[in-house]
Amino acid sequence: MGTALSEAIRRAEPGSAAAAQKRRDRRWFEYKRAIPWTWTAVLGVTVWILFFGLWEIASTRGWVNALFMPPPHQVLRTLYAMLVEQSFLSDVLVSIYRIVVSFLLACAVAIPIGVLMGCFRVVDAFFNPFVAAWRYLPAPSFIPLLLMWFGAGEGSKLALLFIGVVFFLATLVMDHTRAVRTELIETSMTLGANRVQILLTVVVPAVLPNILISMRQMLAVSWTYLVIAEIVAATTGIGAVMMRGQRFLHVDEIMAGILVIGLLGLLFDFLFRLAHRSLFPYLPRGSS
Repeated sequence: MGTALSEAIRRAEPGSAAAAQKRRDRRWFEYKRAIPWTWTAVLGVTVWILFFGLWEIASTRGWVNALFMPPPHQVLRTLYAMLVEQSFLSDVLVSIYRIVVSFLLACAVAIPIGVLMGCFRVVDAFFNPFVAAWRYLPAPSFIPLLLMWFGAGEGSKLALLFIGVVFFLATLVMDHTRAVRTELIETSMTLGANRVQILLTVVVPAVLPNILISMRQMLAVSWTYLVIAEIVAATTGIGAVMMRGQRFLHVDEIMAGILVIGLLGLLFDFLFRLAHRSLFPYLPRGSS
């Protein structure tokens, strides 16, 4: 009797385990568990449909004042007219130019300093008090000085975008560099590598994926400073167009500018994700 019962339990266990696994597969919420790409696409589209749907309903049914919050179809119609009939496309290109140039300059300064601060305590002791202090100073507070130093041209706008990114990026790169496994450095020293060789062939390759992630994060911050940089003595750029819309109470033009900034941010974010997956295919998909 005992043997038969044990055999019955043994035969039932695989089926029970499979059933339990199947039940887990049906669960929607699992900690850090990957989901199919179809779910990702559907959920990502659904949230935007709900957002624009609620916005359209609120505007057309009078829940909000349509003068100050025009419906999405009116904003899209205005955006089309701005691109086709006006010079808004050139303003978009000017804003992209300012973002790209200022961001590349910030990366050229922040990444080497951040890597050296993360590697060598003497460099950290020298730069960190300075960088840490500047991180807490709001970039817009420098606008009067930048206008006096660089005038109302491109220099002041690029400098503001540069200041808004460089110190935070240096700190992020420093933290990621410090997180490089000590065993890698000690092994390289055991094999006879000098400081420069360890830096270029061990530390930099190890921290490069996280540097790209930090660049992606700080590029989003750069876009948030764009309108601030372009509302001061500017005649071109998305921010300048939005300020003209505010002056004449063209809320649809302001929202069209916000929509374009959001779309450009998504595009640049996608390009960074694509670069991360292409340059570091050995890393898990969820690491970028």
